[in-house]
Amino acid sequence: MLELVHPWALALLPLPLLMRWLPAHREQRDSVKVPFFQTLLALSGERPREGAQVLRRRRLQTLLVASMWLALVAAASKPEWVGEPIEQQREGRDLMVAVDLSGSMETRDFTLPDGERVDRLEAVKYVLDRLARQRDSDRLGLIVFGSAAFLQTPFTPDQNVWSQLLAETRIGMAGQSTVFGDAIGLAIKLFLDSGSEHRVLVVLTDGNDTGSRVPPVDAARVAATEGIRIYPIAVGDPAAVGEDALDMQTLERVAQLTGGRAFQALDRASLEAASRTIAALEPALYETVSFRPRHSLHWLPVAAVSLLYGSYHGWAALLVWRQHRRQRGPARAA
Repeated sequence: MLELVHPWALALLPLPLLMRWLPAHREQRDSVKVPFFQTLLALSGERPREGAQVLRRRRLQTLLVASMWLALVAAASKPEWVGEPIEQQREGRDLMVAVDLSGSMETRDFTLPDGERVDRLEAVKYVLDRLARQRDSDRLGLIVFGSAAFLQTPFTPDQNVWSQLLAETRIGMAGQSTVFGDAIGLAIKLFLDSGSEHRVLVVLTDGNDTGSRVPPVDAARVAATEGIRIYPIAVGDPAAVGEDALDMQTLERVAQLTGGRAFQALDRASLEAASRTIAALEPALYETVSFRPRHSLHWLPVAAVSLLYGSYHGWAALLVWRQHRRQRGPARAA
């Protein structure tokens, strides 16, 4: 479909018609009186005329000027060819995962499908890697926390990069404590910077909060005001005591305040079940963006003007050259 970006330029089309009401231009030149005027006329073969003479264009010139004006006005209106609508899907959800790397995560009480007994972090990596490959429409981020919370991976649509950086995490690299509340606070800041309207935080921890600057429940209240849903997953031993003891009451309160849900995973099967439940509660979300490709055609009338101008003057130069050549022929023969 053809559209004009500047349709008001078409109002310039009748502008040349105003020239009809303007006075014709007359050029004045000084004349010379000579006593042998009649002799000059006889020798030149010219006939004397009175007054000024208005040179008139040939019809071809008039047609050329009119065509060039039409082309220039058409170029000024900037025509564009608008194609059919094209729809594209882009990432529709920001999903941040916060992983506890405290010392208690090295407890080997999980088993992989091949029977290998691994620590809690390796089991978490196994389940999260599978979860990431199912979230091809989301942007994933990764926070690790222990004695402090750190950003491991900013939001990215590349699940392979995210999984690789998750695999590089090690127990204790963020300290031995568990600052659950600070991890939520860092996630809130990252969500606000991302600008996405669909925000989900999944937290995997095996202990209770041991010294966050912002208590988890208070951080959850702030997250709720920013539209962030939190899904805590406890992967620890419910019989543990001290710093390793699970505070399921706090985890459930955090989930309740933000509209999420808390889970307790005592083995790999229950951890995978929690992952599947979260995937069902937060299904893949696609945002469709529609646009119509535009191709500017203003160069076509410009090219037409250049072609007409060059062709006309080339043809005129050819006629002049042929005329001069004919005149030189008799002169050489004489």
